[in-house]
Amino acid sequence: MINQRRPLSRLALTAVLLGAAALGHAAAAGLPDAQALLDQGKWQEAASLALGLKTAEGTALAAQSYTLGAELLPDNQKKAQFQKAQNLAKDAIKADPNSANAHFELARADGRLAQYSGILQSLGLAGEVKRELESAIKLNPNLAPAYVALGLWNAELTAKGFIATQATGARRDQIAPNFEKAIALEPNVPSHKMEYANALLLQNNKAAAAAQLQQMIALPANTFWQKRDLETSKAKLASLK
Repeated sequence: MINQRRPLSRLALTAVLLGAAALGHAAAAGLPDAQALLDQGKWQEAASLALGLKTAEGTALAAQSYTLGAELLPDNQKKAQFQKAQNLAKDAIKADPNSANAHFELARADGRLAQYSGILQSLGLAGEVKRELESAIKLNPNLAPAYVALGLWNAELTAKGFIATQATGARRDQIAPNFEKAIALEPNVPSHKMEYANALLLQNNKAAAAAQLQQMIALPANTFWQKRDLETSKAKLASLK
C-alpha cells in the first residue's frame, strides 16, 4: 500500500508544479498582450486584461492605461480617471515595492492630478512626484520615461516662479540633463523629444523647442498614442514658424 501511494503523491506534486508553471506562463504572456492593446489605443481592454493578471506589473500597466485613456475623455471626467490611476499605482507598489514601473506610474498620475488641484495641494503632489520618480530611477536606472518626467517636472515648476521653486527644489539646470539622458537611452521614441520641446517652451526657448519638434516628426510613430503626439507636434511646430 505504501508503494502504491508514492507514485500518486509524485503525480499530484507534478500536477501542482505544472499548474503553477502554467499560471506563471499565462501571466507573463498576458502582460505583452495587454501592452499590445494599449499600444492600439484600446486602453479599457488593456486595463481589464492587465488587472486580471493580479500582478504588480499588471496593475502598474492598468494605471498607465487609465492615465493615457484620460486624454480621450471629456475634461470633467479626467480628474476621476487620474485618481483611479493613482490608486492602482499605489496598489502596485504595495504588491511589489521594488517595481520601478509602479513608482513611475504613481508619479505620472500625481503629476496629472496636480493640474486639477489647488496651489498647496499641487505643491504637495509635486513633492511626491519627485520622490516617486527618484525611486523609479533608483530601481531601474534605464527607465527613460522617468528622466523625461523629471526634466518636465523641473521645467514646469521653475516656470511657475520663485515660490514654487523654493518649495520644491526644482532647478533649471536639471532640465536638459534629464532629457538628454532619456533620449540617449531611447533615441527613437518620439514622445521624449516632444516633451523636451514642451519643457523648452515653458522656458521660453522657442528656437530650441522647434528644433526638437523637427527631430520628433522625423521619427516613426508606431502606436496609437505616438500618432496622436505626432499630429499635435506638427500643429505646434507650425505655430512656432
